[in-house]
Amino acid sequence: MRTQHVDEFFRRLAAERPDPRSELRFINPYTLLVAVVLSAQATDVSVNKATEPLFKVADSPAKMLALGEERLARYIRTIGLYRTKAKNVVALSRILLETHGGEVPRDRESLEALPGVGRKTANVVLNVAFGEPTIAVDTHIFRVGNRTGLAPGKTPLEVEMGLLKRVPAQWRQHAHHWLILHGRYVCKARQPDCPRCVVADLCCYKGKTVAAAPLTAGPRRSRSS
Repeated sequence: MRTQHVDEFFRRLAAERPDPRSELRFINPYTLLVAVVLSAQATDVSVNKATEPLFKVADSPAKMLALGEERLARYIRTIGLYRTKAKNVVALSRILLETHGGEVPRDRESLEALPGVGRKTANVVLNVAFGEPTIAVDTHIFRVGNRTGLAPGKTPLEVEMGLLKRVPAQWRQHAHHWLILHGRYVCKARQPDCPRCVVADLCCYKGKTVAAAPLTAGPRRSRSS
């Protein structure tokens, strides 16, 4: 994708979804952290079904420790790798209490030191809970970054670094969510829905499901998601 088209790319995504938000349900930074840890190799829908009753009884590190690993496992048993995730959630809850006064740290190093927390999870927490302009590259963003030519890369880290270089500062705060939602509902894995894509004419993907409209510099009407 040409550099001069990147700003227009995000302007259109912003017009389509002016208030993009995470589809994981959470109450506070701690429950967000837990939800993101549980979402690894699982859908947001499945995580939300499990955490709705869970967070009613354990919405803080202290309450999660009181719940315990075995009881936690019962709440999240419908999620893949639930026993490992239960162990990690209890362990990170203990560290939050012992090291961080029960609060979720807002720096990457401390977050990535927690069990079950990698770079992607840390980026989500920093962005959603604390408003940092980070970009968490999941399968959707990895696909969109490569397919559109916005930020090609062989690894999630390469795509992340490419996006941080190319996304204009004014769009960086919400770029994470615009790209995830676009990949989840429009630029889908098996077959992209190019007919309803607002950025099809800016995209470099050669296998478009319909010919893109000619590139224009003027504003475009947003489409409902």
